Amino acid sequence: MGGISIWQLLIIVAIVVLLFGTKKLRTLGSDLGASVKGFKKAMSDEETTSNQATTANKEEAQNDADFDVKSIQEQQQPSVKTEEQKSQNKEQV
Repeated sequence: MGGISIWQLLIIVAIVVLLFGTKKLRTLGSDLGASVKGFKKAMSDEETTSNQATTANKEEAQNDADFDVKSIQEQQQPSVKTEEQKSQNKEQV
């Protein structure tokens, strides 16, 4: 009830073939198949690049973690020194 029978599907297919022709339907099918194949290839390429990027990020994270922790005062001291050096350089000119 309410479903499409096999005979109705055959009639629809016959009408589509008469309207478009077999040559146009064949090219349409090959174009659709090529686009699906390209989509699958792009998805697999993306997965491999994302896996490579994840591996590279892990290696960088391990390399980035090799630093000495400085306090806030130690970090601010070099900027003060550069300002003092700038003022001394201006006085010398």
